[in-house]
Amino acid sequence: MIKKVNKRSSDQVKVTFVLPEDHPYQGEVSVVGDFNDWTPGEHRFVRRSNQTYSINVMLQEGERYAFRYYSDEEGWINEDEADDYEPNEHGTTNCVVAT
Repeated sequence: MIKKVNKRSSDQVKVTFVLPEDHPYQGEVSVVGDFNDWTPGEHRFVRRSNQTYSINVMLQEGERYAFRYYSDEEGWINEDEADDYEPNEHGTTNCVVAT
């Protein structure tokens, strides 16, 4: 799941990437994409008190960002509720979040 909140008096959008408590991925999971130079581990999911896992990323309003989730154990994972999808240079598909 992806939640977006426009920050008042700012051109930034807080994008929250959320995985459910019972997500099937093993090992550390992070969100990687255009916004962090596709660096695994920079934005790791954290378990919250409501038992979900999430990470907040501040992104520029009015843009499109390619992203995917990365698990140390499972590799690359797509978000089912992304705003869009686009092919990548590796012959697979990236997710897109629009702010």
